[in-house]
Amino acid sequence: MAISRLDKLLSQSGERTRSEAAKLIRAGRVSVDGAAQTDPAYKTDAAESAVLLDGQRIEDTPYQYVMLHKPAGVVSASRDTKAETVMRFLPEAMRARRVMPVGRLDKDTTGLLLLTNDGRLSHRLLAPKTHVWKEYLVTVDGPLTTEHAAAFARGVQLGDFTALPAQLHIESASAAESRALVKLREGKYHQVKRMILKFGLQVTTLHRLAFGPLKLDIPPGEYRALDDMEIEALYLAAGMDRDGRHG
Repeated sequence: MAISRLDKLLSQSGERTRSEAAKLIRAGRVSVDGAAQTDPAYKTDAAESAVLLDGQRIEDTPYQYVMLHKPAGVVSASRDTKAETVMRFLPEAMRARRVMPVGRLDKDTTGLLLLTNDGRLSHRLLAPKTHVWKEYLVTVDGPLTTEHAAAFARGVQLGDFTALPAQLHIESASAAESRALVKLREGKYHQVKRMILKFGLQVTTLHRLAFGPLKLDIPPGEYRALDDMEIEALYLAAGMDRDGRHG
């Protein structure tokens, strides 16, 4: 049993501050088990009672799991003294709950970025032994060939390590430009760009389409909370259950 003040319960999701939650309650927009409650200090157990805001159920959620469509020009960090960060796209209340990026995308790379304040899950998703698949759409300034795809499948030798076997599916190729889907199980610094550079080609655009079981489905600069099935799928990809135990 987890008894909580009503205003605290409404602020748990990170979508609103405690004071914003209190205003909603005083305005009569919150009900508990069908009865309107206008006292922010009213105590209830969200697991046992139906707490509704404007008719929609509110859950007691201490952890937040967020998909963001990162645009170009912002850095994947909680703070930076020189550049704008992805945190600008999240509400203040969520930032206050220390929701942070899981890994990084380069400043000029776009696409799916996972953010959470679930440190156990974040650590496991980034652990080298977990090998969570990531998928990217890449554009390069020259011709990609089947030889390049074969090299990806073997594992590209870079200066400081040999990349794990990866997938390169060429969608189009010409002397001037090629497009391909890249799937890999690592996420080292500039890894996709370095693997392509090994062939004497430069990446001109890089866009992440998927992270583990998550598929990007929102416009640039927008975010959304993950649903329960997506969260469970992330835990499965990390080899954990929701209690944090390793599978």
